Amino acid sequence: MSDHMTDFAARRLTMVDTQIRPSDVTKFPIIDAMLAVEREKFVPGSHREAAYVGDLIELGDGSCLLEPRTLAKMLDALNISNDEVVLDIAPALGYSTAVAARMAQLVVGVEEDETRATEAQSNLMEAEADNAIIHTGPLEQGAAEHGPYDVIIIQGGVERLPDALLDQLKDNGRIACVFMEGQLGTVRIGRKTADRVTWRDAFNASAPVLPAFSAESAFSL
Repeated sequence: MSDHMTDFAARRLTMVDTQIRPSDVTKFPIIDAMLAVEREKFVPGSHREAAYVGDLIELGDGSCLLEPRTLAKMLDALNISNDEVVLDIAPALGYSTAVAARMAQLVVGVEEDETRATEAQSNLMEAEADNAIIHTGPLEQGAAEHGPYDVIIIQGGVERLPDALLDQLKDNGRIACVFMEGQLGTVRIGRKTADRVTWRDAFNASAPVLPAFSAESAFSL
């Protein structure tokens, strides 16, 4: 078991050295978090051996773990500080929440699958992420009772964003999303000023569109 843990630690270092740093992500809090959080413990057992490859890991029902590079670059663009409150939408089994928790004052992850949410909370407790909680509920509704938020990050593709979510962002708050148009995706960073979010393109990336944020779901609300 010890050898296996050491092997995962070596893979984690390789992930940072070959996927994160070459993507121009050099902020110490991000590097430190991605070296510290044991990604293999936040994926189903069947995916554990693939935890540190550079690919996105699909978990079913539209849920996924973003590529490590994509998550790191989103966090880099958001520039989270240790006095900020973060809303992490669709963190699956909690990996992104655990990473963000090492930078922020508080992170609230939102999962709508109750079983997955329970497992994510257990994973966070095991990782000693005492400043992170998982809220169970519809992704598109966020978690207003814990907000408003300095930062919102969505762990999956989006085609549309409901006002109910954007309303939970503080004035001068930031939001990061992978906007998908067909097979092509762009990570955009939004900043809210005077109740309006202004967007800028950050980098190219792709992710499965979360059902709650698909264009079609707008017609079913």
